[in-house]
Amino acid sequence: MDSSTCLELALEGERLCKAGDCRAGVAFFEAAIQTGTDDLRTLSAIYSQLGNAYFYLGEYDKAMEYHKLDLTVARTMGDRLGVAKASGNLGNTLKVMGKFKEAICCCERHLSISQELEDKVGEGRALYNLGNVYHAQGKHLGRIGPQEPGGFSDEVKHCLQKAVEYYAANLRLMEELNDRSAQGRACGNLGNTHYLLGNFTQAISYHNERLAIAKEFGDKAAERRAHSNLGNAHIFLGEFETAAEHYKKTLQLAQELGDRAVEAQACYSLGNTYTLLRDYPMAIHYHLRHLAIAEELTDKVGEGRACWSLGNAYSATNNNEKALHYATRHLDISKEIGDKTGQAAAQMNLTDIRKVLGLPPTPVDSESSESTEDAKSRTRRKSMENMDLLKTSVNEESSMDDDSFFELLSRFQSKRMDDQRCTLSVESNKENQPEQAQQQVQTHNREGGSLSSNGSTNGTTTPSDSGANNCGVLEELMESIAGMQSRRMDEQRASLPQLPGLNNQHAILQRLSVAASDTTPLPDDNFFDMLMRCQGSRIEDQRSSLPNDGSLTHSAPTVPDDDFFSLIMRFQSGRLEDQRSTMPLEATRNSTHPATDEEEPPNSAHSTGAKDGLVSRLVKGRK
Repeated sequence: MDSSTCLELALEGERLCKAGDCRAGVAFFEAAIQTGTDDLRTLSAIYSQLGNAYFYLGEYDKAMEYHKLDLTVARTMGDRLGVAKASGNLGNTLKVMGKFKEAICCCERHLSISQELEDKVGEGRALYNLGNVYHAQGKHLGRIGPQEPGGFSDEVKHCLQKAVEYYAANLRLMEELNDRSAQGRACGNLGNTHYLLGNFTQAISYHNERLAIAKEFGDKAAERRAHSNLGNAHIFLGEFETAAEHYKKTLQLAQELGDRAVEAQACYSLGNTYTLLRDYPMAIHYHLRHLAIAEELTDKVGEGRACWSLGNAYSATNNNEKALHYATRHLDISKEIGDKTGQAAAQMNLTDIRKVLGLPPTPVDSESSESTEDAKSRTRRKSMENMDLLKTSVNEESSMDDDSFFELLSRFQSKRMDDQRCTLSVESNKENQPEQAQQQVQTHNREGGSLSSNGSTNGTTTPSDSGANNCGVLEELMESIAGMQSRRMDEQRASLPQLPGLNNQHAILQRLSVAASDTTPLPDDNFFDMLMRCQGSRIEDQRSSLPNDGSLTHSAPTVPDDDFFSLIMRFQSGRLEDQRSTMPLEATRNSTHPATDEEEPPNSAHSTGAKDGLVSRLVKGRK
């Protein structure tokens, strides 16, 4: 097979990926690599497409591997535009992997090269990607500490402000280019970021603009997101009636799109909004709809949250029998999914409701009724029960004196010390073997007498002999160390890049490296600074995280975001004595930071538009 066969396989893979069958497309791209080609541009296009396909399949390690290969080929060819696009793709892949520092480095390189080449479209994409990275980093850091919009730490606010700067720059550039679709995405992300910063009025302004642009294009999904985000922002301004109208539009559009999970989220948001309006019959209506969909989708977290809300709503209407029923269901579900916070909230609600109904309190679980003394005795180590044996042995008269004791101790410890010694093996490295030195072992008898090399019996050596011996030992030690270090240095040497799918790659890479040697400057200080920043986070990746006992691993597709419910908790607390409002925040999702209904990425590619027919354009360029 030749290069034309490789190109045909790549074209078929590209067609399948465009049709949405990325898995089959990957198979054709892999077959193209197996076939091989001599054309670096074809190989670069295949790497880029494979990286994009694996990105959409969620296999981010493989996506990064092929985007790195694409970057290597682009650098080898001196293709600055290719370097920019590959850097952008790497940045987006690193972002979803949570490696934000490296992602920022790659996106900044994408931006600088695009500005250098005066590529306005590439510059806009780089600005958008940088905004996305800082936005994602801010939300990631915001999972710890205060989680209410506008109440984040300074570090989180800094990331969100940087995201606003890049999104705003992207919006201005897209207005220059008259790209309305890109303007809509920028407005949506600006609205989401201002919402997290607590700038709700500005968030509403941007989301209204996003809604208008979505209607221009007939983009129902974008309309639905805009209405949902507008409802959230109006809630925080206390405009509950307006929020309810936006949630109703969200519900209507979710039904048109056939998205049952989003439909359930809209019902839950409406139920809680009507709770804030104290319209409990409407709140119960929407919470029952949410519960039905959660059961349909087997969303246990959603079921538990719906039962919690229904218990509170029925309790507010003095329908304590139904309140007891749903509070009991909430407790059972919380136990089933291991939600300790939910169990505590349900137990408190049950205690209050049973008290109102004149029923005896429910029996407390055996685990919670365990006495403090029992807990102490259970955690006490069994070995501590034998402390009396130690006390007896210490108090007994010992027949050993101090010297005998330390001699015995040293014999026991010597083996442990020997086990920790490293063995020097330099025999295999013949270059580092010193010449055999004549050394005499001097043995001392107990009386202090010795026989030295010069025949003296005073137990000492002359200064000249001592210096010669020390030099020999030092030289041997240094050569031994050099031998060991040389092997370690060899293991760290970098090899020439291996590009799968490139035929005769040794000759091609050698020819390209010779051609580039006269024009390629050595890396400057900025390069090494960037490299150190990227490498710094690798250490962080190896740190162990603290255990999070309160978090749940269950997904909750029918439950909206936590920040809205924390507001409801504050509004409800203290309003009704018999209504417990402790919200099990940990039970909602894997991530507990305030999230918004995010904008979808551009349709062309996940970062730089590199998926819009690279192989096809390459073929057209040859004709």
